[in-house]
Amino acid sequence: MRFAAISFFLMFNILYATAKTATMKASTLDGTWVPVKQEMGGKPLPKEALQQKLIIDDTAYTVVAGATDKGIIEYMGDKMDIYSKEGVNAGKHFTAIYKYENGQLTICYNLAGNSYPEGFDTNGHPLFFLSVFEKDEKK
Repeated sequence: MRFAAISFFLMFNILYATAKTATMKASTLDGTWVPVKQEMGGKPLPKEALQQKLIIDDTAYTVVAGATDKGIIEYMGDKMDIYSKEGVNAGKHFTAIYKYENGQLTICYNLAGNSYPEGFDTNGHPLFFLSVFEKDEKK
């Protein structure tokens, strides 16, 4: 009986800490982000491609870039599952890894959605897309 109580307590604390970390990360990422660097398959994208915005509000996202895309993000540690619900990518699932350092949000997407990138390098991966964002402080 004592072992069951201890196991439950440990499991509860692990789940609580995981949920709290995901919530803290999600709230840190809330806001409007503009790309400062993008590449795909190891090649930098032209500056014209940087004319977009990523808006994150808890687990909802909107991308505004000529056309609009909206959906949800599920966080799991340093991984993201991105589910497009409306817009140009409606119905698609993308996998990604991310990091937030020195005021920059870096996301490496696997546009095939079949596995998570192992690092922030797109070389040799034609369907890997990397974006480095900074928060848009304009109101």
